[in-house]
Amino acid sequence: MSLHPSGRYSLTCVYSVADDAWYVELDEVAGQRQLAIGIVPDEDPAREPTVWFAERWSERDIPYDVVRWFMDAVDREIRTSRDWMELRPEIVEVIHELRQEYLGVIDDEDLPPVLAGLRARVPEADLADVMRHAFGRGPEGGIPHHGPSCRTYE
Repeated sequence: MSLHPSGRYSLTCVYSVADDAWYVELDEVAGQRQLAIGIVPDEDPAREPTVWFAERWSERDIPYDVVRWFMDAVDREIRTSRDWMELRPEIVEVIHELRQEYLGVIDDEDLPPVLAGLRARVPEADLADVMRHAFGRGPEGGIPHHGPSCRTYE
């Protein structure tokens, strides 16, 4: 959870496995009211991010800087979770397949055969991007990617 400098609003980020999406939630701290949710799908390039506003939103005066703070957090999450979707279509397809097959996790003992298959299918210049976006690691192992920006809110 991240608290707005005013102390009146907070951001909470959760992952919905059922929706394959990150939820960035804007809440009013007093009364624990949910005001808005940024929904950022991270598995399916065909699904676009959306923002849902509570019906009570129209009855609330939300300061502009709070709305901006929330939308900046949603924007960061979109960039972090979906930047791989901006790569060339054939690379996006490979990453999507790997994420579906391995659920974003690969053990060290599974890496060599997967890497060999990728080297036959993906240009060397794209290999590091594919590995980072599919598994959060480089072809040589390396430091794991820290994942979606939402994790900084927990």
